[in-house]
Amino acid sequence: MMISIPLVLTQPHPCSYLDDEQSQSVFVHPSYPLTTSIYTQLIEQGFRRSGNEVYVPHCPQCTACIPARLAVQQFTPNRSQQRCWRNNSRTTAVIKPAVFEQAHYDLYVRYQQTRHTGGSMAESSPDDYIEFLGSSWCDTVFVEFSIDNELAGVAIVDQLNNALSAVYTFFDPKFSSYSLGVYAVLWQIDYAKQQRKDFLYLGFWIQACQKMAYKSNYQPLQILRDKQWIEL
Repeated sequence: MMISIPLVLTQPHPCSYLDDEQSQSVFVHPSYPLTTSIYTQLIEQGFRRSGNEVYVPHCPQCTACIPARLAVQQFTPNRSQQRCWRNNSRTTAVIKPAVFEQAHYDLYVRYQQTRHTGGSMAESSPDDYIEFLGSSWCDTVFVEFSIDNELAGVAIVDQLNNALSAVYTFFDPKFSSYSLGVYAVLWQIDYAKQQRKDFLYLGFWIQACQKMAYKSNYQPLQILRDKQWIEL
């Protein structure tokens, strides 16, 4: 079914990922009533959620931000990922509603202050935090990871019609040796398989940005080129 969605183009602003680049995005107009089903169609076209807002990069001079997804049923972990899975044999996961919890927020702030020192998100208020990660219209869950009954990390996951979407993951720096960022992706792959989903959306793959290029470690990774999903 064809639907018409109003879009808004932002003004240019400094890019968050690449130095000396200007960034622009196309947003779904905030007046449009989004649903999980509609977002399932939009994410297939390269869009991404941040809070209640849905956007896609639209930079005239740059095409570095490439939508990426993993075909979960074909995924086979490499040796490093297998080792990470084994190292987290004591890690437990609990799926929770996407609502504010003080313990989650405190962990989020601690993570930002340690891993992204000087960044604006390190000063996030409780409202900033939940508005960034939650959504009033999307089927979102917070997956709580614990090690020895201690909160270790949280993964924010959107549950779509035929896929999961990895929104964000943060963890306690004291558990950095467990590679919880990797484990969170592996857990989502496993959960997607259990739910008979086809894909796990991983956001944007940016080859020249180290913190975004890691996604090519998960194969077979698909990227969106010229409106077609192809294997990287």
